[in-house]
Amino acid sequence: MTVSAFNHLWLSGLFGDLAMGEVFSPERQMAHMLAFEAAWSRACGAAGLFDPTRAETAACAIETAQVNYADIAAGMAQDGVPVPRLVKQLQAIAPADALHKGATSQDVVDTALAMTLREASDLIAARLADLETHLMALEARFGDRPLMGRTRMQAATQITVRDRILTWHCPLKGHLDRLEMLRPKTEKVQIGGASGDRKALGDKADTVVAEVAKSLGLAPTNKAWHTMRESVTEYASFLSLVSGTLGKVGQDISLMSQQGIEEISMSRGGGSSAMPHKQNPVAAELLVTLARFNATQVSAMHHAMVHELERSGAAWALEWMILPQMAMATARALTVAIDLSQNITRLGSD
Repeated sequence: MTVSAFNHLWLSGLFGDLAMGEVFSPERQMAHMLAFEAAWSRACGAAGLFDPTRAETAACAIETAQVNYADIAAGMAQDGVPVPRLVKQLQAIAPADALHKGATSQDVVDTALAMTLREASDLIAARLADLETHLMALEARFGDRPLMGRTRMQAATQITVRDRILTWHCPLKGHLDRLEMLRPKTEKVQIGGASGDRKALGDKADTVVAEVAKSLGLAPTNKAWHTMRESVTEYASFLSLVSGTLGKVGQDISLMSQQGIEEISMSRGGGSSAMPHKQNPVAAELLVTLARFNATQVSAMHHAMVHELERSGAAWALEWMILPQMAMATARALTVAIDLSQNITRLGSD
């Protein structure tokens, strides 16, 4: 079934990113949810909330569970979350009194999201660093060549290729720094229970939270962030900033490649079915498209911040629809920019 341009049968050739697609794949998300449930059973067993032996039996069964995804989908349609059906499946293979009790669906799904964003951040950070290296190589190779500076699309004064490339790669260090500041805000466990107050855990709440966080490699939290979505929305804004920077690179390259200006040459371009002499700047144009796509999604993520009272179904579900698409767009833009930077054979005047 076609879901979006990112996994469409042929549109994915332009928009798709296999690595980020795997990070947000349902199988990977389910693995994270199962990891939470196993960690939960063990933590509650260690804290004396579950029988320790039965808790370990449950955890081992959860870790090897074979999930019926059709049943999960049916449950999603009914319950609006995947966890109730997942718990029923787990209860069929593990001691029911030693799993999930004291947690809630949002704890499972949001902790899985934190684990997903950790992997997404690793991927984005590596690509940002790679792109910076390639752009700096272009600067070293062509930086001293003259180039016409243009303001408001009109010829201004002569600059160098270095002057323009600096506007491409200087922001990348800022994005890497921004990501490092964001990661502690997003890579944190979600545990609140039914109404976000951890009441079911009693005086063992801090112990259970710390143990689950340690098991999953996430940060513990003093308060559930069920309805406090600032960090997730800030992450979405970060994604748009990255793709926006790359969109500026794409826009510049598209303009520089125009016939009559021809300030850049590339080893590969897009073909035309009607005009075989053309070399269209497809990759550069794609960077602009992806930047504009993410820019439009940011407002939706800000709408998704507005949760009512102790839990929202509407706002939470909107987040599920938007954030993965933004991550896909950003990852694809980074790959395109890296490839494009390696395909440039000339910049400026000889």
